[in-house]
Amino acid sequence: MRIGEGAVPYQEAWEEQQRLHALRLADEIPDTVLLLEHPPVFTAGKRTKPEDLPLDDTPVVQVNRGGEGTWHGPGQLVGYPIVKLPEPMDVVAYVRRLEEALIRASADLGVATSRVEGRSGVWVLGRELPDAVPDPAKVIDIGKLTLRLGLPLGIDPRLAGPEYAASNAGQRGDDRKLAAIGVRVARGVTMHGFALNCNPDMTWFDRIIPCGIRDAGVGSLTTELGRDVPVAEAAPVVERRLAEVLAELPEPALAR
Repeated sequence: MRIGEGAVPYQEAWEEQQRLHALRLADEIPDTVLLLEHPPVFTAGKRTKPEDLPLDDTPVVQVNRGGEGTWHGPGQLVGYPIVKLPEPMDVVAYVRRLEEALIRASADLGVATSRVEGRSGVWVLGRELPDAVPDPAKVIDIGKLTLRLGLPLGIDPRLAGPEYAASNAGQRGDDRKLAAIGVRVARGVTMHGFALNCNPDMTWFDRIIPCGIRDAGVGSLTTELGRDVPVAEAAPVVERRLAEVLAELPEPALAR
């Protein structure tokens, strides 16, 4: 774990991920998780739109994870699990486990969070608006999903159900994304991971459209609780909860 003055430059962490990925693929190490902070950096996943990135000359690192653009920096706990997934491989189930670990950790720290249907990550739901009725002009029905216009179609139907809050079509105030998730699975082993906002300078997010989402906000443990929650406080809680949910994964077969 490297946080505070030990913050790890993004490129250094990426090279370490690749090294550990090769070792895990060869079964030379067990599942491993890097927990760290980065100096300020913007990264762009495969689905990032140019208009969602900073308008100034702030550097942007192109990465091979899923998802769109985001920011990493001081006050944010970043986790990179290097995990061999069991067969048959289920990437959605793996993402849900990461979400579950962060939902449990946030609750331990005093913040109630949720999933939102059709959207990855961990969310603080906006306040319900009295007598509000969802705007039919902002709703697309796809089976059990009710999505805001502008969201990509083809959403996995498992991203719904009782553990997912209905996507917001005007029936509540702005939802706030507390933790972002973007993963890559190469040859059955995971890379990239999650970012939990603890006490970052939230104005960094003003330079981009975080995760390409224009109809919601970004939150942190500090802004939600009204007290300072440093990374050093959140990290051991996340570490414990992450170990808990990843231990529930079936053991993968050894490489032959």
